[in-house]
Parts: sequence; structure tokens; C-alpha cells
Amino acid sequence: MASARVSKPVLGVESSCDETGVAVYDVARGLLAHRLYSQASMHAEYGGVVPELASRDHVRKLLPLLEATLGDAGLRPRDLGGVAYTAGPGLAGALLVGAATARALAWALQIPALGVHHMEGHLLAPLLEPDPPQPPFVALLVSGGHSMLVQVAAIGRYALLGDTLDDAAGEAFDKTAMLLGLAYPGGPALATLAAQGRRDAYRFTRPLLDRPGLDFSFSGLKTQVLLAWQRSDHSDATRADIAASFEAAMVETLVEKCRRALRASAGTRLVVAGGVGANRALRAALTTASAGDGFRTWFPRPEFCTDNGAMIAHVGALRLAAGEHGDNAIRIFPRWSLDSLGALAA
Repeated sequence: MASARVSKPVLGVESSCDETGVAVYDVARGLLAHRLYSQASMHAEYGGVVPELASRDHVRKLLPLLEATLGDAGLRPRDLGGVAYTAGPGLAGALLVGAATARALAWALQIPALGVHHMEGHLLAPLLEPDPPQPPFVALLVSGGHSMLVQVAAIGRYALLGDTLDDAAGEAFDKTAMLLGLAYPGGPALATLAAQGRRDAYRFTRPLLDRPGLDFSFSGLKTQVLLAWQRSDHSDATRADIAASFEAAMVETLVEKCRRALRASAGTRLVVAGGVGANRALRAALTTASAGDGFRTWFPRPEFCTDNGAMIAHVGALRLAAGEHGDNAIRIFPRWSLDSLGALAA
């Protein structure tokens, strides 16, 4: 839906899962402030995210975080030109907290509000950095339950090149960490442990690299790790070796899929985003591949790889500046296809 174009600062709210993020972004001045509250310590007791607890914690944390972020930016609510919030995909209850808060604030201030696609936020997070990439480019999105390769012709014009068939990369990291007895959140813990092990100690499968295509499948790799651990001596050294060998298989698979996608699209620009995009081994391997194959890779800073309000404020500001907005209804989309989005208006 088109409307007047917003040129004043935009408040962004992220509440799709277990992090409460708030930020303020201005299309002329960039990111003005951002804050993030993580629920990781609360969910660690259960070994994963408990949706009802996540929703309740968003209710407790969102308004104080919002007030603090506006203070950091030196703004009052009446200085805002619009409000953006994550409308999906994500946990329904958690999404509703952010959507209801954002819509209520926008209604009270009589300013437009816009629901933002969570994965578009991740996809465009590298644009928050100095010297951002310009479309066209290929994006590797490896966030939570998503592993996908996307052709980006322009902002809002996305074509899915490859998707996950079962476990996504982030899920495989977390589940493998749990198999090895590591604390939640498992992905970062496994990467830390992998740095202490031998990457060639086990030769795990590189899933789907023996056939054409750009889809991902990591459930079999997870099963191989389980069997290797069950048959091992369960020593600390073995645990580190399995972690390192798993990470090596994961990284090699992701890198090769990126190379294939770039060759298929004749691309020279790669964007990597999402939680797994913070993995140091993946960043190092893609940097090496970039030099060898002649393409360039962009990463967001690690704090913008995981869920955050900055990426939502950024996308919301771009779309509101293009004249988009929603009606006053509170709508969420726990499942929402990225390639269903529309391109920005000229």
C-alpha cells in the first residue's frame, strides 16, 4: 500500500523469537541507536526456546528497551516518522507482542507502521556497514531455521535459488552441540570447542555436494555426528575433534554452494547474513574462496548477524521512505515466503 513517504527517523522492533531488539534508523543519517536484550540465559535451563516464556519476556522487556533506545538517540516519540516491526516469520506469540506494541505506538502518534519480513532484515543487514554492497548480488541466509541462497536483483526483488530440505545450518549447529553435551545456545559453544580440535579427525559427509542443485540438507550430517560420538571414548579431545570435523563439513558445504550459486548467476557479489554468518571458520573460508574465484563477500558485524532491531528499523525505514505502509490491523505471518515481497517503489 502506498502513502506519503517517510523521511523522519523510524523505530524498529524485533521480537520474532528469543531476543528483544529495538533501534532507530534514519535514511539520511543512518543508524541512530540500537539495544538488544537476549533471553538465552532463561532458555538455557530448557535446552532451547520455550515459546510461552519468550512471549512473556518480550512483554516485560519491550517498553523499557524502547524508552532507553529513544533516549540513546536523543529523540522523543513525537520525533518519529514511522514504526517498523517484525511481522514474520517467527513464533506467533512473540511476534504478536512486537506487532501490537508497534501498532499501538503508531496509532497513538498518528504515524505509519509497517510489518517487516524477518529474513529481509537479515538479508539487508550488510547494508548497515560502511561500503555496503549494491544489487545485484547473491545472498546466503543462514539464520535459525533457515538456510537459503537468494538472488537479489534489487531491494525487494528476490528469487530463491536454494532452500533447506530438513535441518538448517543453525539447527544442525545447535542440535550437534546438544548431542555433545554443550550448553545452550549451542552454535557459538560448538564453534569455540571446534577451535580446539582437529578438522580432519573425522570425514563427515558434505551433504548434497555429490549432485547438482543449490538446496541444503543437514539432518544426515547430524546423524553421522551422533553415531561418531556414541562409538567414541567420550573424551574431551574426541569431543573437540568431532566438533571441529562437523564444522569443517558444514563450512565446506556452505562455501561450495555459494560458489555454485555465483557461477550459475554469473555473479561477483556475495552477501552472508544470519546467525551462522558470525562463524569465524565460515568467514575465513569464504574470504579465501573470494580471493581464489574473483568475487567479493560482505558480512554484517557479528552483533547484526543474530536477531536485532537495527535490521528491522533499516528495512522499515527504506520501505516507509518509498511510501509503503500497512493498515491499522495487527497482522503477523509465522510463515512468510521471502520471494512474495514487492520491490521498492521508484
